[in-house]
Amino acid sequence: MGNFSIALSGLQADSVALNTIGNNLANLNTTAFKGQTTAFETLFYQQIGESGSGDAIQLGAGTKVSGTSTNFTQGTILPDSSANSADMALAGNGFFVVEQGGVQSLTRAGNFQLSSSGNLITQDGQQVMGYAAVNGVVNQNSSLAPITIPVGLNEGAQATQNFSITANLNSNATVGTPFSSPVTIFDSLGQSHQATVSYIKTGTNTWSYSVDLPAGDATGAPTNNTGTLTFDSSGNLIEPTTTPWPSGTAVTVGTTILDSNGNLERVTSVSGTGATGGAAPAWNNTVGATTADNSGANQVVWTNLGAVSPVASPITFPGLADGASDLSFSWNLNNSSGTPTISQLAAASSNTTKSQDGFTSGVYQSFVVDPSGVITAQFSNGRTSTVGQIAVATVANTAGLTASGGNNFMTTAASGLATVGVAGAGGRGTIDDGALEQSNVNISTEFSNLIVAQRSFEANSKTVTTFDTISQDVLAMIR
Repeated sequence: MGNFSIALSGLQADSVALNTIGNNLANLNTTAFKGQTTAFETLFYQQIGESGSGDAIQLGAGTKVSGTSTNFTQGTILPDSSANSADMALAGNGFFVVEQGGVQSLTRAGNFQLSSSGNLITQDGQQVMGYAAVNGVVNQNSSLAPITIPVGLNEGAQATQNFSITANLNSNATVGTPFSSPVTIFDSLGQSHQATVSYIKTGTNTWSYSVDLPAGDATGAPTNNTGTLTFDSSGNLIEPTTTPWPSGTAVTVGTTILDSNGNLERVTSVSGTGATGGAAPAWNNTVGATTADNSGANQVVWTNLGAVSPVASPITFPGLADGASDLSFSWNLNNSSGTPTISQLAAASSNTTKSQDGFTSGVYQSFVVDPSGVITAQFSNGRTSTVGQIAVATVANTAGLTASGGNNFMTTAASGLATVGVAGAGGRGTIDDGALEQSNVNISTEFSNLIVAQRSFEANSKTVTTFDTISQDVLAMIR
């Protein structure tokens, strides 16, 4: 009988609705879970006649589930009490990209963890995808790759190659007045040395300087560690005079000189023979250029090390006592904008800031993720290094995504292909590190929906029992 099929269609549809609500409530505490709702529509209608006015008399055949829709609104983002950097939340549009067995999926759940080999993975072992960094630089034009954190990595030491001091020398100081600037530098083994730059006023607007290491740190005689700083009448450092080839000294590979254009030049190779010393020739500052020396005999190939004026010629301390390579570093007298860092003004001599680019070795400690998804590893020596960037994907129609379990979604023809980029660009949300997105299920709304679905199920059940009673009455008439 059609009567039963109508009520049974209602029971079937209500069962789907109850299952959907039950699934929402079951995932109330699931990270970044997106709640669903069930929609219904009528089945076909049968026309069984017409009224006196010609209006159709129709009989419905019941109901069916027309679809389940996913609510992709963002859940509440709460900081992780453990401040775990592997936990991430997307604030805004987009999905994390994960992969397993060559199959990529999308997820909003950022409760990631580290494997023993340092791979960033999901709770069920899928690789978190992103862009790798090479020498600290992320290439967003490269293919997606699993994100790897340098767990257990020991970063080697780097000898100081450049140092800078921001200081003022008192213009009112009398001739012979000393002042000093201590600066810590590192050798190739990562051993620190307390270098001291000593200044002595030698005349109006003129100071001599000497860069020294503590006694016993180096056994050889230092080179280029002394010189003169000259200031103009406004207290500005005047560019050091171009250093000529040392008189009576052979031109050898490695000879370094500051040319008349303010570029540091280093001899790459020498061929031929000839006299040495005298004034420096005019150089072609092109890398690999060949220039005759002042006698016109030696053919010198110069390597242009770049515009570093004013910079004292590399200071060298040979024969380090700890067995490290000879120290060779430059004193940068200009900041990045070209302004001298040493001044001579009518104020007490003082040191403001000091910097250098050497460091000791260090082991991996932790990592952090910035809002754009850039991952920075931190080492015990205070150094940081960019190791990658988290990928974030968007789709044209999120309603077309299909849930595949494990907090993941798959793209379909209805959703369109995923467009992969980085957080904070192209309409994608940003990443909150040390936080997690909560489920967007509203428990009050779900309880209300549960009551409605229950009442509907009970009503359809009553319809079935009523039709059953009527059927029994019909059979009784035959008896």
